[in-house]
Amino acid sequence: MKALAITALLLASTVLTAAPHDGQHDFDFAIGTWKSHIRRLENPLSSSKTWTEADGAVSNRKIWNGRANMEEIRVGAIQGLTLRLYDPHSRQWSLIWANAKQGAVTQPEYGEFKDGRGVFYDQESFDGKTILVRQSYSAITKHSYHFEQAFSADRGRTWEANWAADLERVDDEPAAESVSAADRNKDFDFNFGRWKTHVSRLKDPLTGSNTWLEYDGTSDVAPVWDGRASLFELNVSGPAGHIEGAGLRLYNAEAHEWSLNWANGRDNLLGVPTVGVFKDGRGEFTDQEMFDGRAILVRNTFMNVTADGARFEQAFSGDGGVTWETNWIMTFAREK
Repeated sequence: MKALAITALLLASTVLTAAPHDGQHDFDFAIGTWKSHIRRLENPLSSSKTWTEADGAVSNRKIWNGRANMEEIRVGAIQGLTLRLYDPHSRQWSLIWANAKQGAVTQPEYGEFKDGRGVFYDQESFDGKTILVRQSYSAITKHSYHFEQAFSADRGRTWEANWAADLERVDDEPAAESVSAADRNKDFDFNFGRWKTHVSRLKDPLTGSNTWLEYDGTSDVAPVWDGRASLFELNVSGPAGHIEGAGLRLYNAEAHEWSLNWANGRDNLLGVPTVGVFKDGRGEFTDQEMFDGRAILVRNTFMNVTADGARFEQAFSGDGGVTWETNWIMTFAREK
């Protein structure tokens, strides 16, 4: 009896100390090119029973070796994308949507995979009401999967599906990148390609620090939506460690402005977008953020732009823009 009790205790201990699910490759099934059949409910949450159907194309590419990925969707003239970021601390994914018409990202949906099904939630405003939104991925195989979006106006007691897509694989690789859009803004065309990248980072900004940390590596910039947007991936290392990051650059054609959306590989969370324009070959983008418990201004600037190089600087202001302290410098040299 004592031996059996010890065995049972060891088994229980093994179960209790088993490592939690590491979901950083949950979306690997979606990498590649797909054809999609879509059903969309007209006028959700209005008792509508009218659905429209369409066929679309989907391409999904890896970022950071699968810890993030970006899905491009085309349905007729509509182009959109979902940026998916995995947070290794919470072991959850955040899903961020953007479309080419608006040129801006939505608030994230958060969730995880369990038993082969991924479910993600957020709270949004719809027709003046606050609702819950649920997105799910199910029936996943190597060659197909099902996606569904549903709304709830009663805090999750009941759900109404309003978007469903069945996808079939066309290719294991994502679709080839393109800059074929005739109506695209070309401000960031100079940055397409692979670059040798040097980063200088000020340690402890806004503290009077004069200590700079140096990193070297590469960055890659690829077109999105046939060149209407772009994805910037950074991978550099130095004595102080390793930095990975991704920047999604979206153009709002109505406002004639770019929004730069940055996520770092440490927590895979998307930050506040910096918004601005290019003028006379110089791009300047600003936003307000929280830093060490204070609201500050942030300015990102692209300068010295040529076919084979460019310079990027980030600066903070703690006094409403009266003075600025540069804290991040990147220099790009095109790989040949």
